[in-house]
Amino acid sequence: MFLSFPILAALLGMLIAQFIKIPIHFVTTRKIKWSLMVSTGGMPSSHTATIISLTTAIGLTSGVYSNEFAICVVVSAIVMHDATGVRRHAGYHAEVLNKLLVNFNNLVETLKDPNVKKTESREKLKELLGHQPTEVFFGAITGIIVGYLTYLIYPF
Repeated sequence: MFLSFPILAALLGMLIAQFIKIPIHFVTTRKIKWSLMVSTGGMPSSHTATIISLTTAIGLTSGVYSNEFAICVVVSAIVMHDATGVRRHAGYHAEVLNKLLVNFNNLVETLKDPNVKKTESREKLKELLGHQPTEVFFGAITGIIVGYLTYLIYPF
């Protein structure tokens, strides 16, 4: 194997969580959206699945009383907090900014000011940046399962 067990577990956690988003989206919307494989946000949190897969792998190989596991737990808490906090609120800000841009363009059209030659046009900001707490929770469950299953099949 070219990858260590913890790195393999983390990569599999990320890939599996990203892939799971596609069928979950299909069940809820009846539309297949392959772009979810490389997007942020959604169910489950791939950031959480990645870090929890790594944390599970380190816990299984180094022990839950090791310094490595302690570091992983702290980093996991930071990643999960960021996913539900900062990134989620950045998504809310993007939603508000997108609405303001539409309202601004409507106002310019309404006023028909000769000095305004072009309305403001920008690419719409991505609004799905962070996660709801349930998405992070299921990302953690995915990470634990992937980390443990990888441990069972990895040839040490």
